[in-house]
Amino acid sequence: MPLHVVSLHTLWLFTAAVFLLSATPGPNMLHVLSRSVELGFRRSVAAMAGCLLALLTLLTASAVGLGALLHALPGLFDVLRYAGAAYLLYLGYRAWLSPIATDDAEPALERPEASWLSVLRGGFAISISNPKAIVFAAAFLPQFIDPARPQAPQFAVLVITFTVIEAFWYCMYALGGRAISGHLGRARVKRAFNRLTGGLFAGFGLSLLAWRAG
Repeated sequence: MPLHVVSLHTLWLFTAAVFLLSATPGPNMLHVLSRSVELGFRRSVAAMAGCLLALLTLLTASAVGLGALLHALPGLFDVLRYAGAAYLLYLGYRAWLSPIATDDAEPALERPEASWLSVLRGGFAISISNPKAIVFAAAFLPQFIDPARPQAPQFAVLVITFTVIEAFWYCMYALGGRAISGHLGRARVKRAFNRLTGGLFAGFGLSLLAWRAG
């Protein structure tokens, strides 16, 4: 698809904004990192796919009128916000209390069994339930659409650009998780990591409870 459907200036602004926004640690990035630590880089790809699939669903919904729906049903956003916060708090609780081996002499990090589909579903759930991602799709993306040009090609170029950048940062966080996993063979280190990630998930959830769309 030719990139001239979007002006070069607009594309550069969008690329720079998305690059910085995607790099910022958030629930999706923390989830990908923790999945990489727990399951290994290869199986964390399913978590990345789930997160991306949810974001693409939201971006597609934006193209067909998500913003108008939220405006028509203002209570819907609060329902989604509370549901997302509850899910993040649940993930924080689960991570904090995650069982670990008690033998500090165990050199290897035992990886639990998890199907590709279940890991994908987990990534999708955490991404689709994030109200800030909904606001990004409904309010941020449309600002880069020129109403004087055909809109569908513009959405396609911007969504492809977003997907490439987001996938890049998922890989960076997953590689970071793989590097961290080599230091989590001891129970006390693994416990500290679980409590750190659990606290961060809970923090994200509490921030959603206190956050209002502008």
